[in-house]
Amino acid sequence: MKPRLVVAQRVTEAVAARARAGFEAVLSEGEGMDAAALLGVVTTHRADALLFGSSTPLARETVARLPAHLRIAASIGVGFDHIDVAAARTHRLAVSNTPDVLDECVADFTLLLILAACRRAHEYEAIMRAGWRQKFLLDDLLGLRVSGRTLGILGMGRIGRAVAARARGFGMPILYHNRNRLPPEREQGAGWCASLGELAERCDILAVHAPGGPGTEKIVDRAVLARMKPGSVLVNVARGSLVDEQALLEALGSGHLFAAGLDVFQGEPAFDLRFAALPNVFLAPHMGSATRETRDAMGMRALDNIDAVLAGREAPDALWRP
Repeated sequence: MKPRLVVAQRVTEAVAARARAGFEAVLSEGEGMDAAALLGVVTTHRADALLFGSSTPLARETVARLPAHLRIAASIGVGFDHIDVAAARTHRLAVSNTPDVLDECVADFTLLLILAACRRAHEYEAIMRAGWRQKFLLDDLLGLRVSGRTLGILGMGRIGRAVAARARGFGMPILYHNRNRLPPEREQGAGWCASLGELAERCDILAVHAPGGPGTEKIVDRAVLARMKPGSVLVNVARGSLVDEQALLEALGSGHLFAAGLDVFQGEPAFDLRFAALPNVFLAPHMGSATRETRDAMGMRALDNIDAVLAGREAPDALWRP
């Protein structure tokens, strides 16, 4: 008999086809299941494996109630702040994510946000969709030149390094802050800042790529924003929880920050509509990895992790190891 799989949210057709072919699969056609629905279907289906995403949190109490026949919960996405990994370890439930496969598309999207924020893309498009008809003079609606500006990267992991590689093509000096300095071969000439405050003071554009979770909640706070140069730009494609949104709104409204490019927010999808009212914010609905190739690859990577565990091996992308 085929192993039993629950897919807790809608996935791409290629991923769904592999799930149907390789498993006795129950596939959700909606958004991520809540805890009650998840527990019900995993138990009723006697699932061996679960494929889910960030819209289905695996909190400690949910993990504790999952039936013993569930052997792996494979998350689609690189972030895992929606998973209580310590609880999964306690209950010997394998959990995994999908690193690497989304790095390039998220890095591409970061550059899109940088360019759109600096060059006032939202305002320009709004003018065109309203019909234009107004002449602009040489000093009207001026943006910021990206080339030559210093890019600060908070979180120089795989995605951060991919962003740095692209930014070098624009002639941008690179600074970064991590908890630990990278070896020279990974820095590729980027300068290390020992503190986030130092990074904020020295960069013209700050791109946030740190992981979410309790240790990084509102790490970009009012004090960090105040230390950013007047007229600088903030871009966030990581997690909305990393930024103090009230402080960011104030910094944008006062003109201390020139602009922001935001793909992630607190309380998604019910984000703070005050951002939408600001002309100097370029907004996207958490779409950093949203290409056909990448979403297929993410789902396939999650299924690879499931296949490994059900075959008696360790998940390649295990979030805890014995």
